[in-house]
Amino acid sequence: MENEVKTISMREVNRLALPAILSGIAEPVIALIDTAFIGHLGTEALGGIGIGSSLFVLFVWVLTQVKTAISAIVSRHYGAGTLNDIRSLIPQVLYSVILLGLIVFLLTDYFSIQLLQLYSAQGEVLDQADKYFSIRSIGFPIALCTFTIFGIFRGLQNTLWAMYISIGGGLLNVILDILLIYGVEGVIPPLYIEGAAWASLMAQCAMLIASCIILIKKTSFSLIAKLPFHGEFRNVLSLSSGFIVRTLALNLTFFLANRFATGYGNAYIAAHTIAVNIWLFSSYFIDGYANAGNALSGRLLGSGNTKELYRMAMRLMKLSIGIGAVLSLIYLCLYPWIGQVFSDDPTVISLFESIFWIVVLAQPINAIAFSLDGIFKGLGDARYLMVTLLWASFAGFLPILFLGDALSWKIYGIWAAFMVFMAIRGGSLLWKLRRVYGSSDERG
Repeated sequence: MENEVKTISMREVNRLALPAILSGIAEPVIALIDTAFIGHLGTEALGGIGIGSSLFVLFVWVLTQVKTAISAIVSRHYGAGTLNDIRSLIPQVLYSVILLGLIVFLLTDYFSIQLLQLYSAQGEVLDQADKYFSIRSIGFPIALCTFTIFGIFRGLQNTLWAMYISIGGGLLNVILDILLIYGVEGVIPPLYIEGAAWASLMAQCAMLIASCIILIKKTSFSLIAKLPFHGEFRNVLSLSSGFIVRTLALNLTFFLANRFATGYGNAYIAAHTIAVNIWLFSSYFIDGYANAGNALSGRLLGSGNTKELYRMAMRLMKLSIGIGAVLSLIYLCLYPWIGQVFSDDPTVISLFESIFWIVVLAQPINAIAFSLDGIFKGLGDARYLMVTLLWASFAGFLPILFLGDALSWKIYGIWAAFMVFMAIRGGSLLWKLRRVYGSSDERG
């Protein structure tokens, strides 16, 4: 009950957040390593992996919102002490996302060229992007199932399992990158960009196997599905649809950013790819405390403890801002050298360095949006998250993007649009949190 206030200690927050940080940064670290390896093969290869991975991530981000929905439901039942009531729901959700992943793989593989051309890719860049995406797309059902299981683990207030799996998958990916991109003389021929794609796919397979083993052995859930559908299945669909619309709006911004950057030339998309991968690495790093907030907010809502929910949310937001500030300082110190890690092309490095200051300044602003995003996901407030993203995209990002294009700001316009986009997201979420959960607490 709300009058039985149980304070969430920082030890408990860190128990969830620190493993979530390590788990979360595994995927962007893999992308950064792929980018670093491929970037030295040439500007076209770097642009190709940027577009190919962008299209893959677009679909993964959209479809893995089932993970967010199931995490919110599991954490709520965890807080209410009713986990046994949803035992049959879990395998039904897992097999549904596998089926969804197979359908997406078949459709995207068939229309891969047309989809990649939407990014304005052509010539060698298009060829490289298609080679990469055609292999990565096989992993759609694998990635969706793995991330959904991660969502179940988070709902159970456990982020350690996902951390172990992600780190193991990341290390395997690095080893396979070295073996497959450049080859082993007399044993494995160099596969270049296709080698990076195969390395990521094989690492995903290993992560799924490990996830299933832990789910069966360490939880009360199983992989045996039974009919009829659980009563909460409709709620999963409802929450997922709201989160999916929200994520479609988010991906629209990344899609248009890549399309405009590609249209400006190969050097622009290469520089933009480097900046985006660092941006994504930062977001996953900050997301560690957002994931803790996701798990804890659902649990506190399930137990009716809304006063502690607000205090915990504000504490996590301040911590995330601190992490964002530290990242900004690190990037500022490394400014003269970061571009050279990813490319040998002086034009690409120069373009990257000309806009990287925006990425540096954005980190504390991003922290507000990411931390509160996790809170509202845990609360299952898919509708408000959807409205916020639509507002940030169509009233913030798009006007600045098109204005920048009209004024020939080029890559500067793209990253100015991202700054406005994130400021609207963070401001809207903070306003809603204070209005709904903070007013009585702050008056008290």
